[in-house]
Amino acid sequence: MSYAAAIDQLNSMTPELHTGAGQPRRKFSVEEVRTLLHALGDPHRQFPSVLIAGTNGKGSTAATLASILTASGLRTGLYTSPHLERPNERIRLGGSEISDADFARLYFRVHETADRLVASGQLPQHPSYFEVLTAQAFLYYAEQKIDIAVLEVGMGGRLDATNVVEPLVSVITDISLDHTEWLGPTIAAIAREKAGILRPEGVMVTLPQHPEANQVLGEVATSLGVRGINAAAYVPSAHEETSGAYSLQVLGEHIEVDSPLTGAHQHRNIALAIATAVELAQNRGLPVTAATIAQGIRSTRWPGRLERIARGPITWILDVAHNPAGAWALRAGLRTFLPEGSPHALVFSCLRDKPVNELAQILFPIFDQVILAPIHSARAASLDDLQAAAQLTGAAATAASSVREALEIAARLVPTGVIVVSGSVYLVGEARAILLGHAGSAA
Repeated sequence: MSYAAAIDQLNSMTPELHTGAGQPRRKFSVEEVRTLLHALGDPHRQFPSVLIAGTNGKGSTAATLASILTASGLRTGLYTSPHLERPNERIRLGGSEISDADFARLYFRVHETADRLVASGQLPQHPSYFEVLTAQAFLYYAEQKIDIAVLEVGMGGRLDATNVVEPLVSVITDISLDHTEWLGPTIAAIAREKAGILRPEGVMVTLPQHPEANQVLGEVATSLGVRGINAAAYVPSAHEETSGAYSLQVLGEHIEVDSPLTGAHQHRNIALAIATAVELAQNRGLPVTAATIAQGIRSTRWPGRLERIARGPITWILDVAHNPAGAWALRAGLRTFLPEGSPHALVFSCLRDKPVNELAQILFPIFDQVILAPIHSARAASLDDLQAAAQLTGAAATAASSVREALEIAARLVPTGVIVVSGSVYLVGEARAILLGHAGSAA
C-alpha cells in the first residue's frame, strides 16, 4: 500500500479531541495502547527513553535534548506532535524524518494489527490517530536499533499513548491552562495529569513555576520517592537573557549557549534539556560532554517557533502560540522584531476550544493590521467568532477566504515590514508550506 493511501486513511480518522454533535467523547486508555504494542512485539521495550510532558515548551525541550544526544554520537529518536506540514515530521532519527516508504509500511502494519484486535474483541475500539502514530514510531525506533528516544507527550501525561514506556528521566516543562475540557479546569488538576509520567523511585527534571503546579508536582514526586532535579542552575541571569548567547558551567566546564531558538522563554526549555543531558551523563553513563551539549544546542532545529522567513522586503515570523501563555511568550519575543514606527501585521486563526477572546486581547493590540484566516480543522473557530474577538479589542480585522489569501492580503497591506503568522499549529503549518513552496505536501 502506498504512502498516499496511508495518509488518506490517517486523515479519515476522527480527531481525538473533536466531539461532534451526537458523538461520544473518546475514552483514552494506556492499557489499550499496551495491548496493541504487545501484539506488535512490544517495540517500546527495546530502547531507553526520556519522556517530556508540559503545556508549553515541551517540543522545544525535546528537540534541544535530542540534538544534544545526537551530537554526543547517539542514535537518537525524536517523537513529537503535532506536525506542521507532514506527519513524517513527528518521527525523526538523528535529525531526519522517517521516509515515506517506512511510514506507509509501518502504518499498515499497525492498522492491520489493530483491525485484528478489534475483530477478536481484544480492543474495544480502533486506536486513535495519535495512538497509531505512536505505535509506528516505536516500531521504527526498535527496527533502527536506536540508542535512546526522546518522546514528547501528546496531551496530559497519565493517559497519553507515550506513557507506556519506563523513562530513564521524566521532564515536566511549564504548566498552564490548556485542554481544560480534557485535563481539568485548574492548573493543579492539569499538573496532576502531567505528573502521571513520573515513576516510583524515578527522576523528575523541572523548574520552579506556578505555585499550584509546584505543589502538585512536589506532592506526587514525594509520594513516589522520585528524585527531583531543579534545572534553575542552567537558566541565565536577567542580564544575560538580553544579550543573546550566554555562558554556563556544565559538567565542570564553561560553555557558550547559543541556540537558534529565539525568545527569552526558550532559555527555560534549554535549561531543562541541559539538566536532563547532565543527568544522563552522570547517572546513566551516556557519552554526553560539555562540548556536545554546546554543539547540540547550536544545532537544534525546531521550526515554527519565532521562525523568521525573509521574502524580499517582508520578514515573516511564524510562531505556533496557541494558548495564552504561548501568546504572552510570543508578544515578549516580538519586541526585537517589531521596531517602533515600522509597519507590521498579524495573520491569525485558532481552534474554537481555545480562549479566542483572550488570545485576541494579548496579540491584536500590538499590530497595525490583523488578517483572519480559516484553517482546515474540525475544531476551527469560525470567522464570525474571530471577527467578534477582534471587535472586542478594537482592532480593524480583515477576513480572508483561505490561508493563501490571508498571506496575500497581509503582503499588500504591509509590502515592507514584518508580518507575524500565529494562533494555531494548523495555520502556521499551511502558511509555512506556502511561503517555502511546499504547498501540496501531505497534511
